[in-house]
Amino acid sequence: MAALSIDLYLASSSPRRRELLAQLGLRPRLVAAEIDETPAPNESAEAYVTRIARAKARAGWTTLSAPAQRPLLAADTAVVVDDRILGKPVDAEHALRMLALLSGRWHSVLTAISLLSAATDPERPRGSDDGTPGGQPPREHRVLVRTEVRMRPIGRHEALAYWASGEPRDKAGAYAVQGRGAIFVESLRGSYSNVVGLPLFETAGLLREHGIDPLAGEPAPTP
Repeated sequence: MAALSIDLYLASSSPRRRELLAQLGLRPRLVAAEIDETPAPNESAEAYVTRIARAKARAGWTTLSAPAQRPLLAADTAVVVDDRILGKPVDAEHALRMLALLSGRWHSVLTAISLLSAATDPERPRGSDDGTPGGQPPREHRVLVRTEVRMRPIGRHEALAYWASGEPRDKAGAYAVQGRGAIFVESLRGSYSNVVGLPLFETAGLLREHGIDPLAGEPAPTP
């Protein structure tokens, strides 16, 4: 049980999510979760992040050996303005356009979390071939978190200097609230860690439902 209190699977390549889980004293074990993240036609931002988080979780779950002894967490975060999802910038001009769109106004950051754990169904024979570890579909808990962020006006020269720092290159919305991008953030309503990539309050609540208490035992070393 001690190992379960500090360990879970993480279906994500995001170093920021791994670092945030380490803040809770957890040692995430990374698993592959390759999926198509193309938005569906007319799909809302809420529906998109929820669908992608679930798809990541299920893709990661199928890679686990049976039976899965630890829960698996997956998440997806989107920066949204005017009902548009802002992805990662492909080049400097793309980043400048996104920062100009965010400049001097509010936008939303949405994160969907999907947490899977092994379930035992006494009426379902073990070894059923449904593509899940142990032959049984996992239990799933989901949550969707929204944070509102207001940016101060951002001049083009500032946006160019920010791009030159290298920080925006792999960040949705072309900024990082946990880095230099914080100088643009005038106000924030909701979870700060959600804007970084994983809302820790809600994540801890889901983990407790699955038998993992981040406050139990000694903190695990940072991965």
